[in-house]
Amino acid sequence: MDKVIIFDTTLRDGEQAAGGSLNLQEKLEIARQLERLGVDILEAGFPSSSPGDYQAVELIAKEIRHLVVCILTHAKLEAIDLSWEAVKKAEYPRIHIVLSSSEIHLVHQLKKNREQILEMSCSAVARAKKYVDDVEFSPMDASRTEPAYLYQILEAVIDAGATTVNIPDTVGYSIPDEFGSIIDGVFRNVPNIGQAVVSVHCHNDLGLAVANTLEVVRRGVRQVECTINGIGERAGNASLEEIVMAIKTRSDFFNLTTGIDTRQIYKTSRLVSELTGFSVQSNKAIVGANAFRHESGLHQDGIIKMPITYEIIDPRTVGVPSSSLVLGKLSGRHAFKERLAELGYNLGDDDFHRVFLSFKELADKKKNITDRDIESLVAEEQRSTSEVYHLDRIQVSCGDRGIPTASVILTTPDGQTQAEAAIGTGPVDAVFKAIDKIIGVPNTLIEFTVKSITEGIDAIGEVVVRIESDGTTYTGRGADTDIIVASAKAYINALNRLSINK
Repeated sequence: MDKVIIFDTTLRDGEQAAGGSLNLQEKLEIARQLERLGVDILEAGFPSSSPGDYQAVELIAKEIRHLVVCILTHAKLEAIDLSWEAVKKAEYPRIHIVLSSSEIHLVHQLKKNREQILEMSCSAVARAKKYVDDVEFSPMDASRTEPAYLYQILEAVIDAGATTVNIPDTVGYSIPDEFGSIIDGVFRNVPNIGQAVVSVHCHNDLGLAVANTLEVVRRGVRQVECTINGIGERAGNASLEEIVMAIKTRSDFFNLTTGIDTRQIYKTSRLVSELTGFSVQSNKAIVGANAFRHESGLHQDGIIKMPITYEIIDPRTVGVPSSSLVLGKLSGRHAFKERLAELGYNLGDDDFHRVFLSFKELADKKKNITDRDIESLVAEEQRSTSEVYHLDRIQVSCGDRGIPTASVILTTPDGQTQAEAAIGTGPVDAVFKAIDKIIGVPNTLIEFTVKSITEGIDAIGEVVVRIESDGTTYTGRGADTDIIVASAKAYINALNRLSINK
């Protein structure tokens, strides 16, 4: 079977989702997990866009050795030079150049004519070719570009040295059959198309990114650009896990394969969700909480008799654990360690000890501990390892006739503790105001979301907080059986990210 090349752009296009910023170590952690997942190409960032992106690309290029590390750049020659400096230590570097090609973009955004764009495209590819053999070119907004001009650009950049040409549906405008016709036209009308890999990059503005991608894979495209959980600009990108599992599950239809270790999909999805702060919707295909849950009695009967009656994918294939081992306050270290391993976590001795203590504390509050509870405990531990400020103690007084009051004690960066109290319109408002008195970083709260991780009155509650400071959005998450404590943890997590980036 032919192989479809999986080009992951979670760290570039995915991070462009509003509120999805990641720090240096978080990007590296995701990059390492993508390497374990088995993606072929990792688009690490846009180094000419900011010093932070440059540093992230430089670090990832040094650390990731078993796959192609790609950077995105616009067509200015100095940007290509700078981008090369960021990625040059990669084992397998790629330079990806993007330049608009549609009349809409040329007239209203770039203020250039077609001849100028053609010249810029070829010059940019030639400049990148001085540094690397592996050069990709994307005519932005290709799906709204006049076909004859698109063919002309593609032929020219391949002659200039491009080894991959990407056809992006930049604004998610295309319908599957229409997008397929565009690709058919490229194969028929670009004389040298056989000298390059043909790729696509589909956005999800009409909810068709995966459908468009699969349609053109069927028609001969052999590289797909996608993100974990489908995150990205506006409505997001084509979802990696949906594309990969469609190709795997319907190998009878596509007769294609990928290099993805599908058992790593669930863990990768959870990691990206945790670090970006973007929750995965419950009914999300492949990785959603309800993807392998069955409520209907008819469905349950079928699953008990033969899982394939209503499950086209074995949950274990994507890394969703299916063990029925029940953990509680009597469970020992060995049983807990086994469960962590089944969930894909391999913690060091110190980290394991801290998570096990948290597990025992939770087990005193809850009779049975679920997988999602355990994942939450691990996530809390990972968040605490990079803290600037740490929540030491919190006390709240509130009621329908009382004045909401909060007292907070934080451990500060110098290892000292500092206490403050405040009143607010509610207990969470009072807690946040007390925290602000200690940390003192101006910000605006733009989102506050609460959800239950599992069912039941004793469930862990998870809070997601987004704050804005100087035009940048920072996301924080916190989890606890006490929703006020979870709110404080989430707010401090967001403020820690803000502090680190100041």
